[in-house]
Amino acid sequence: MTSYEWMQTVVFFAVLLAAIKPVGGYMAKVFQGEKTLLSPVLVPIENMIYKVCGTSKEEETG
Repeated sequence: MTSYEWMQTVVFFAVLLAAIKPVGGYMAKVFQGEKTLLSPVLVPIENMIYKVCGTSKEEETG
């Protein structure tokens, strides 16, 4: 591997490690049903998708 490839690999893993805590916290809130920063934008889109598909949030999918 060249030095450029090593540097690219190191930067990739640094960004990955930096994203673990915020992304994990966001996912935890989403799975627990709590409001998040993106809820005002994403919830109406999610509800529209449910309506188009003819289902609801409460229905089980299994």
